[in-house]
Amino acid sequence: MTDLVAVWDVALSDGVHKIEFEHGTTSGKRVVYVDGKEEIRKEWMFKLVGKETFYVGAAKTKATINIDAISGFAYEYTLEINGKSLKKYMEDRSKTTNTWVLHMDGENFRIVLEKDTMDVWCNGKKLETAGEFVDDGTETHFSIGNHDCYIKAVSSGKRKEGIIHTLIVDNREIPEIAS
Repeated sequence: MTDLVAVWDVALSDGVHKIEFEHGTTSGKRVVYVDGKEEIRKEWMFKLVGKETFYVGAAKTKATINIDAISGFAYEYTLEINGKSLKKYMEDRSKTTNTWVLHMDGENFRIVLEKDTMDVWCNGKKLETAGEFVDDGTETHFSIGNHDCYIKAVSSGKRKEGIIHTLIVDNREIPEIAS
């Protein structure tokens, strides 16, 4: 990887993915790696600007690397996820997901709730869940190993805040990580 020009970390529901891009401006080479695996390789591209589109993660999220000339032989590389800049995508994502990281049984677990679908992901795998209505909201139940878990959804009572989601593992509240 001698022509490595850009590296991005993209947090999706199934985990954080590393995207690496090689651009050989003399050879015309373009190579895209996702999590260390080669996704695209093009040799002898005479047009040095343009874009490369590929898919990331279990949900096959669309990603595009834009290659733009900024002056002479200098280039700018930007990553878009689902047609949005990486920054905008991550800002939007923080509104539609909750993420918790916890350590149990000697292992780290990254749990993601997709608020629009109520899908729950743990370390890259979508979990089987059971929803239940309770007095003050809903509970989405699932298991991690032999641990009983649920995400409690209750109204904040404030329109701007909306619904508050809380992860409970073995009757203990787990703090959400800041996004």
